[in-house]
Amino acid sequence: MKKMMNVNLSVWAASLLVVLGSSAVRAQEDVEVSIGADVVSEYIWRGTYCGGASIQPSISVSKSGFSLTAWGSVGLDSADTKEFDLTLGYGTGGFSVAVTDYWFSNAPRYFDYGARGAHTFEATLGYDFGAVALSWNTYVAGNDYKGDGKRAYSTYVEAVAPFKLGGLDFAAEVGATPWEGAYSSGLNVTNIGLGVSKEIKITESFSLPAFAKVTTNPFEDRTYFVFGLTF
Repeated sequence: MKKMMNVNLSVWAASLLVVLGSSAVRAQEDVEVSIGADVVSEYIWRGTYCGGASIQPSISVSKSGFSLTAWGSVGLDSADTKEFDLTLGYGTGGFSVAVTDYWFSNAPRYFDYGARGAHTFEATLGYDFGAVALSWNTYVAGNDYKGDGKRAYSTYVEAVAPFKLGGLDFAAEVGATPWEGAYSSGLNVTNIGLGVSKEIKITESFSLPAFAKVTTNPFEDRTYFVFGLTF
């Protein structure tokens, strides 16, 4: 009986290891990891000039609708401000929500989380209807103040409409801020853009994604043309 019990326990233990191993493999298979980088001729964000030619690496880990993304920007000109962002997001269907921690190298220390420290935190709500995607983005904490010292709650609202033309993927966008803050002195349209992307064939088995975009900021009376490659 004891021998039989040992055999049964061994079989049960082996079966448990197989089940646990299979579960671990399935869990790993459910996790998606992506890594890449853009090289851009200028760093333009929401209609605002943020730097010259830049390298912008990113890595993202996602599972079951949740995602954690690290994104950075390093200008080829050493005078440009470096940036490092962390975004925790969730999406289901067309709905998405996210919180982003922005950090810029002109701040004194990375781990300075004071009200006027190194970080600014933004909450985002979005919905993609297919024909158009809408998003609302508001700084909810961190270093975001008006000239009078009151918290600005700087907000950027955007609509993006993708379409195809001539076999290429285009996207038209318009963005505005509803009140005084980081983007403008009050209610203003700060971004009108038109972008296009395509795959540039390098060899029979390798293509390089490329994109170009024209951006106008009516509030600042400025226009930019950006070209980029994705690796």
